[in-house]
Amino acid sequence: MYRLLLVGLGGFVGSCFRYLMSGWVQNLVGSISFPFGTLIVNLLGCFLIGFLSYLAEERGVFTTEARVLVFVGFLGGFTTYSTFSNESINMIRGAEYHYAFLNIATHLTFGLLLVWAGRSLAYLIWR
Repeated sequence: MYRLLLVGLGGFVGSCFRYLMSGWVQNLVGSISFPFGTLIVNLLGCFLIGFLSYLAEERGVFTTEARVLVFVGFLGGFTTYSTFSNESINMIRGAEYHYAFLNIATHLTFGLLLVWAGRSLAYLIWR
């Protein structure tokens, strides 16, 4: 039951951060044609999970409870794969194929690169 509460708490905080950051980025860019807020949140989440997973796996920085709170809860609530997928489908349905392709390609390419970058940075700092 304790771990379930940790997931819920982390998810609540992560979801709140996602909402605030995504809206802030979207307003900063001033575009409604492309979901920059979702993209930035997902890319930051990829970087963070890469960085923190290195610390968890190689340095043992996180307890089991902290991993549940941060990885499952916070990062699970913070990243927005379902929103990304829905926005991509909506662009396809609206015949905005170039935006849909750009959205999908950018998320996949930079998401993978940022997981790697996060792990690499953590390695360089704590080797």
